[in-house]
Amino acid sequence: MAQRLTYRRRCSYNTRSNRVTAVKTPGGRLVYHYQKKPVKAPRCGDCGETLAGIKALRPREFATVSKTQKNVSRAYGGSRCALCVRNRIVRAFLIEEQKIVKRVLKSQK
Repeated sequence: MAQRLTYRRRCSYNTRSNRVTAVKTPGGRLVYHYQKKPVKAPRCGDCGETLAGIKALRPREFATVSKTQKNVSRAYGGSRCALCVRNRIVRAFLIEEQKIVKRVLKSQK
């Protein structure tokens, strides 16, 4: 008959934060090993695509990692993907160009 297992921590319910797997020890006992929650990679705030060059970690681990592993050396690095940053720059440039054209047309009248 299979050996009965008990949780090793205080939470006695089968919740998301209390996931376990049964592991056989070298001594032949069955014990529960707790699993960490799966991590989700940081995503772009505009398009929702995963950000390249940034580690996917749990929030507490993310806080202990160095700053170079949390961002990319670019404008909006670590917040927006490269394609969205390019689109923002182009949009801002075109808006400024449009303002200049309006000003020139107004002065010609």
